[in-house]
Amino acid sequence: MDQVGDKIYLKEKTSWRILDKALCRLLMIAALCFVWQLAANHYHSELLLPTPWKTALALASAVHDPEVIKNLIITLKRVLTGLGFALAAGLPIGFLMGYSQIAMQLFDPLIGSVRQVPIMAWVPLTIVWFGLGDGPTVFLIAFAGVFPIILNTIAGVRNISKNYYNAAHSMGAGPWSIFANVIVPCSLPDILTGGRIAVGLGWMSVI
Repeated sequence: MDQVGDKIYLKEKTSWRILDKALCRLLMIAALCFVWQLAANHYHSELLLPTPWKTALALASAVHDPEVIKNLIITLKRVLTGLGFALAAGLPIGFLMGYSQIAMQLFDPLIGSVRQVPIMAWVPLTIVWFGLGDGPTVFLIAFAGVFPIILNTIAGVRNISKNYYNAAHSMGAGPWSIFANVIVPCSLPDILTGGRIAVGLGWMSVI
Protein backbone atom coordinates (compact mmCIF):
# COMPACT_ATOMS: atom_id res chain seq x y z
CA MET A 1 0.00 0.00 0.00
CA ASP A 2 2.84 2.34 0.87
CA GLN A 3 4.52 1.61 -2.47
CA VAL A 4 1.32 2.51 -4.33
CA GLY A 5 1.06 5.74 -2.35
CA ASP A 6 4.70 6.57 -3.09
CA LYS A 7 4.15 5.98 -6.81
CA ILE A 8 1.08 8.24 -6.82
CA TYR A 9 3.01 10.90 -4.91
CA LEU A 10 5.96 10.76 -7.31
CA LYS A 11 3.60 10.90 -10.30
CA GLU A 12 1.81 13.94 -8.90
CA LYS A 13 5.12 15.60 -8.07
CA THR A 14 6.39 15.01 -11.61
CA SER A 15 3.16 16.43 -13.05
CA TRP A 16 3.48 19.56 -10.91
CA ARG A 17 7.08 20.01 -12.04
CA ILE A 18 6.03 19.80 -15.68
CA LEU A 19 3.25 22.32 -15.09
CA ASP A 20 5.59 24.68 -13.23
CA LYS A 21 8.11 24.45 -16.05
CA ALA A 22 5.46 25.16 -18.70
CA LEU A 23 4.08 28.06 -16.64
CA CYS A 24 7.54 29.60 -16.27
CA ARG A 25 8.07 29.41 -20.01
CA LEU A 26 4.69 31.00 -20.72
CA LEU A 27 5.42 33.81 -18.26
CA MET A 28 8.81 34.41 -19.86
CA ILE A 29 7.26 34.57 -23.35
CA ALA A 30 4.55 36.93 -22.09
CA ALA A 31 7.16 39.19 -20.44
CA LEU A 32 9.24 39.20 -23.62
CA CYS A 33 6.22 40.14 -25.75
CA PHE A 34 5.30 42.89 -23.28
CA VAL A 35 8.77 44.45 -23.41
CA TRP A 36 8.80 44.00 -27.18
CA GLN A 37 5.47 45.84 -27.48
CA LEU A 38 6.70 48.70 -25.30
CA ALA A 39 9.86 49.05 -27.42
CA ALA A 40 7.81 48.98 -30.65
CA ASN A 41 5.49 51.70 -29.28
CA HIS A 42 8.53 53.77 -28.40
CA TYR A 43 10.02 53.67 -31.91
CA HIS A 44 6.67 53.95 -33.80
CA SER A 45 8.31 52.39 -36.85
CA GLU A 46 7.51 48.99 -38.32
CA LEU A 47 10.77 49.16 -40.25
CA LEU A 48 12.94 49.50 -37.14
CA LEU A 49 10.91 47.31 -34.80
CA PRO A 50 7.53 45.83 -35.77
CA THR A 51 5.07 44.85 -33.06
CA PRO A 52 4.71 41.21 -31.94
CA TRP A 53 1.33 40.99 -33.69
CA LYS A 54 2.75 42.22 -37.01
CA THR A 55 5.64 39.78 -36.65
CA ALA A 56 3.24 36.91 -35.96
CA LEU A 57 1.23 37.78 -39.08
CA ALA A 58 4.42 37.91 -41.16
CA LEU A 59 5.46 34.51 -39.76
CA ALA A 60 2.08 33.00 -40.65
CA SER A 61 2.42 34.39 -44.16
CA ALA A 62 5.95 33.04 -44.51
CA VAL A 63 4.91 29.56 -43.38
CA HIS A 64 2.44 29.37 -46.28
CA ASP A 65 4.93 30.71 -48.85
CA PRO A 66 6.27 27.84 -51.01
CA GLU A 67 9.49 29.72 -51.75
CA VAL A 68 10.22 30.16 -48.04
CA ILE A 69 9.54 26.48 -47.37
CA LYS A 70 11.85 25.51 -50.24
CA ASN A 71 14.69 27.66 -48.90
CA LEU A 72 14.10 26.36 -45.39
CA ILE A 73 14.46 22.77 -46.60
CA ILE A 74 17.68 23.67 -48.42
CA THR A 75 19.06 25.29 -45.26
CA LEU A 76 18.00 22.32 -43.13
CA LYS A 77 19.76 19.98 -45.56
CA ARG A 78 22.96 22.01 -45.27
CA VAL A 79 22.81 22.04 -41.47
CA LEU A 80 22.18 18.29 -41.22
CA THR A 81 24.98 17.56 -43.71
CA GLY A 82 27.42 19.75 -41.80
CA LEU A 83 26.44 18.18 -38.49
CA GLY A 84 26.89 14.74 -40.02
CA PHE A 85 30.46 15.61 -41.00
CA ALA A 86 31.06 17.12 -37.55
CA LEU A 87 29.89 13.91 -35.85
CA ALA A 88 31.88 11.72 -38.23
CA ALA A 89 35.07 13.64 -37.46
CA GLY A 90 34.46 14.70 -33.86
CA LEU A 91 33.38 11.41 -32.28
CA PRO A 92 36.45 9.31 -33.25
CA ILE A 93 38.83 12.12 -32.29
CA GLY A 94 37.01 12.70 -29.01
CA PHE A 95 37.00 9.01 -28.08
CA LEU A 96 40.68 8.69 -28.97
CA MET A 97 41.74 11.79 -27.04
CA GLY A 98 39.59 10.88 -24.06
CA TYR A 99 40.93 7.33 -23.83
CA SER A 100 44.59 7.86 -24.78
CA GLN A 101 46.85 10.33 -23.01
CA ILE A 102 49.29 10.18 -25.92
CA ALA A 103 46.56 11.19 -28.38
CA MET A 104 45.55 14.00 -26.03
CA GLN A 105 49.08 15.37 -25.97
CA LEU A 106 49.36 15.13 -29.76
CA PHE A 107 46.02 16.63 -30.80
CA ASP A 108 45.20 19.04 -27.97
CA PRO A 109 47.60 21.86 -29.01
CA LEU A 110 46.34 21.77 -32.61
CA ILE A 111 42.65 21.65 -31.70
CA GLY A 112 43.06 24.27 -28.99
CA SER A 113 44.70 26.64 -31.48
CA VAL A 114 42.42 26.11 -34.47
CA ARG A 115 39.16 26.43 -32.53
CA GLN A 116 40.13 29.94 -31.38
CA VAL A 117 39.98 31.27 -34.94
CA PRO A 118 36.70 33.18 -35.53
CA ILE A 119 34.33 31.34 -37.83
CA MET A 120 34.00 34.30 -40.22
CA ALA A 121 37.76 34.34 -40.78
CA TRP A 122 37.37 31.05 -42.65
CA VAL A 123 34.82 32.38 -45.13
CA PRO A 124 37.29 33.63 -47.79
CA LEU A 125 39.32 30.43 -47.60
CA THR A 126 36.24 28.22 -47.88
CA ILE A 127 35.14 30.07 -51.02
CA VAL A 128 38.60 29.54 -52.51
CA TRP A 129 38.65 25.86 -51.52
CA PHE A 130 35.06 24.86 -52.34
CA GLY A 131 33.83 27.60 -54.68
CA LEU A 132 30.31 28.97 -54.54
CA GLY A 133 27.39 26.78 -53.55
CA ASP A 134 26.78 24.45 -50.63
CA GLY A 135 30.45 23.61 -50.03
CA PRO A 136 31.50 26.67 -47.98
CA THR A 137 28.30 26.63 -45.90
CA VAL A 138 28.56 22.92 -45.10
CA PHE A 139 32.23 23.31 -44.18
CA LEU A 140 31.54 26.21 -41.82
CA ILE A 141 28.68 24.35 -40.14
CA ALA A 142 30.87 21.26 -39.69
CA PHE A 143 33.79 23.38 -38.49
CA ALA A 144 31.67 25.16 -35.91
CA GLY A 145 30.08 21.94 -34.63
CA VAL A 146 33.07 19.62 -34.49
CA PHE A 147 34.78 21.27 -31.51
CA PRO A 148 31.93 21.02 -28.95
CA ILE A 149 31.46 17.40 -30.02
CA ILE A 150 35.16 16.66 -29.51
CA LEU A 151 35.40 18.44 -26.16
CA ASN A 152 32.22 16.93 -24.72
CA THR A 153 33.18 13.45 -25.93
CA ILE A 154 36.55 13.82 -24.21
CA ALA A 155 34.83 14.95 -21.02
CA GLY A 156 32.40 12.04 -21.19
CA VAL A 157 35.15 9.45 -21.61
CA ARG A 158 37.36 10.93 -18.89
CA ASN A 159 34.49 11.10 -16.39
CA ILE A 160 33.91 7.34 -16.56
CA SER A 161 34.74 5.71 -13.24
CA LYS A 162 37.69 3.31 -13.21
CA ASN A 163 35.43 0.79 -11.47
CA TYR A 164 33.55 0.22 -14.73
CA TYR A 165 36.78 -0.63 -16.54
CA ASN A 166 37.90 -2.92 -13.72
CA ALA A 167 34.56 -4.72 -13.68
CA ALA A 168 34.66 -5.21 -17.45
CA HIS A 169 38.24 -6.51 -17.35
CA SER A 170 37.38 -8.89 -14.53
CA MET A 171 34.65 -10.44 -16.68
CA GLY A 172 37.06 -10.93 -19.58
CA ALA A 173 35.86 -8.09 -21.81
CA GLY A 174 38.13 -7.12 -24.69
CA PRO A 175 38.88 -3.62 -25.99
CA TRP A 176 35.97 -3.53 -28.44
CA SER A 177 33.55 -4.90 -25.86
CA ILE A 178 34.67 -2.24 -23.35
CA PHE A 179 34.25 0.44 -25.99
CA ALA A 180 30.74 -0.69 -26.98
CA ASN A 181 29.41 -1.56 -23.51
CA VAL A 182 31.24 0.86 -21.22
CA ILE A 183 32.70 3.87 -23.00
CA VAL A 184 29.88 4.66 -25.42
CA PRO A 185 26.93 4.30 -22.99
CA CYS A 186 28.67 6.15 -20.16
CA SER A 187 29.82 9.05 -22.34
CA LEU A 188 26.53 9.34 -24.26
CA PRO A 189 25.02 12.12 -22.06
CA ASP A 190 28.04 14.34 -22.68
CA ILE A 191 27.99 13.50 -26.38
CA LEU A 192 24.34 14.53 -26.60
CA THR A 193 25.22 17.81 -24.86
CA GLY A 194 27.95 18.43 -27.41
CA GLY A 195 25.55 17.59 -30.22
CA ARG A 196 22.98 20.05 -28.90
CA ILE A 197 25.60 22.81 -28.75
CA ALA A 198 26.77 21.86 -32.26
CA VAL A 199 23.22 22.21 -33.61
CA GLY A 200 22.96 25.75 -32.23
CA LEU A 201 26.35 26.73 -33.61
CA GLY A 202 25.48 25.13 -36.94
CA TRP A 203 22.36 27.29 -37.35
CA MET A 204 24.39 30.36 -36.39
CA SER A 205 26.95 29.51 -39.08
CA VAL A 206 24.45 29.35 -41.95
CA ILE A 207 25.32 32.06 -44.49
